[in-house]
Amino acid sequence: MQERRFAIIGHRAKSNGKLNLNDLAGSGGRMDVLVRAINSALFLSHGIRKNTHITIHMMGGEGPPRRIWFDGAKVWGLHPDERAIAGQIGKIMVEPTPARGHWIEHQPGIWHSGGDLSVTLNEWDKEDVEIVKLDADAVAFSEQYNTSINNRIGFILSDDQPFTDEENKLLEQKSKSISLGKNWIQGHTAIGVVHHLLDTINDQ
Repeated sequence: MQERRFAIIGHRAKSNGKLNLNDLAGSGGRMDVLVRAINSALFLSHGIRKNTHITIHMMGGEGPPRRIWFDGAKVWGLHPDERAIAGQIGKIMVEPTPARGHWIEHQPGIWHSGGDLSVTLNEWDKEDVEIVKLDADAVAFSEQYNTSINNRIGFILSDDQPFTDEENKLLEQKSKSISLGKNWIQGHTAIGVVHHLLDTINDQ
């Protein structure tokens, strides 16, 4: 089965401290964007996509950056409700941030680690993941992929802010860029479109 990965950068998302579930967009640093991305990546109408992973990057707040990785094949006790997903993130945020690249399991299918995009890209590169940056100005998805696709592919997207210059430099070295259309769509919508396109190719 094809393994799909998503990584989203939360440039202002708090990495540590108490998460106010009633103010994810404000004091949470647009944590709502990351929560919706998790929902779109993992959940079907009835069930979970067991071939899908998503890693959120929480780059804001006063503490060191933190990553949280959700594995659809192993996750347990997670529900397709934004408040419930945010609650799981909030439980992790009060724990000390692990060292960069050192993953600690919080509960089945959910791990957290220190680090930023550069660490994730290096990990994926070592695992032979085909890395793709979603970019509205790039070549169309249909021109790059139409009949076959790598068995292990990962997509990088940003939150409501564009990638930083440093992130773009990293992605130029490690990834190819594809477009889902000329319009810049929201991250969780982009993930849904990617799933649809990959499902269509795999059904051929």
